[in-house]
Amino acid sequence: MAKKNIKLTVPFESLLKCVSDLKVQDKLHLLALLESELAQIEEEAWEKDPSIRAEIQEARAAFESGDYITIDEYLGYKKENA
Repeated sequence: MAKKNIKLTVPFESLLKCVSDLKVQDKLHLLALLESELAQIEEEAWEKDPSIRAEIQEARAAFESGDYITIDEYLGYKKENA
């Protein structure tokens, strides 16, 4: 049997009420899902921006050539020069 898609419209206020009624664990799960979705949307938007694409390519090239420092090295350097 073929699956059919159904579009359901929920008023935003109703959605907010439902979310506010969730248990904390369910809210955290929803938050994680939303953050993941937003991160994907932002990444796709950034990749469409030529200047962002160039920066990503530059960072990848620097990483591949070993031209980078770790966060621990950076923090150590920052601490020594404070």
